[in-house]
Amino acid sequence: MPFRPLHDRVLVRRIESDSKTAGGIIIPDTAQEKPMEGEVLAVGPGARTDKGDVVAPSVKVGDRVLFAKYAGTEVKMDGEDRVIVKESDILGIIDGAASQKKAA
Repeated sequence: MPFRPLHDRVLVRRIESDSKTAGGIIIPDTAQEKPMEGEVLAVGPGARTDKGDVVAPSVKVGDRVLFAKYAGTEVKMDGEDRVIVKESDILGIIDGAASQKKAA
């Protein structure tokens, strides 16, 4: 399903966190919090200033980002849950080296 966000909106797919603690305890799905980390799937053209100029977004497709806990609107696309957030709700971009280190 092709989707193009408008203005400064960003389409994000949540990245699931581990269901096990460092000590080996398994956390049930009902006790887990929703992850605040995700991968950018689509980005709008950017916000407009008062003069009508378009400010390009700081994120791009493929970036791993951290976003506010209760940010955005959850939607279901192609059978998967997605989140549409404003760029201002994105707290930061996770660098590639840091995300690979976490996976190891």
